[in-house]
Amino acid sequence: MSEETGRQPAAGSEGADAAGEIAALRARAAELEQQLRAATESAAERLIRAELKGEAMRAGMVDLDGLKLVDTAAVRLNDAGEVDGAAALMARLKREKPWLFGGGNSSSVAVAPSEKAPPRNAMQMSHADWMAARTEVLRRR
Repeated sequence: MSEETGRQPAAGSEGADAAGEIAALRARAAELEQQLRAATESAAERLIRAELKGEAMRAGMVDLDGLKLVDTAAVRLNDAGEVDGAAALMARLKREKPWLFGGGNSSSVAVAPSEKAPPRNAMQMSHADWMAARTEVLRRR
């Protein structure tokens, strides 16, 4: 008998409380595992999209909105956390949809120096030489 109340505790009440608590903890663990899985998938998807953007820029894609046309099923993260198949996907997209890509990189203005002599100053030319140079420049336009 219990000294405080003068009665005995029910035999199954402590076991039922423990079983209920265990069930609640298992349900919470399952919920947290599902949240972890969703967060991991979301992070992997964002990483794949970022890698595809980088590959698209390297491939010369004019507008990155073209990535919305890409089926990312062939692109996966490997065990090292790197994206496999992004370069191959961009090569295939460039072959199938060439209008999404520019002709080349026009941001570089570096050209090899010409072998021609530098132009003379107009003040140092005769009138006939100046007229010939002017005609040449106008013809190139």
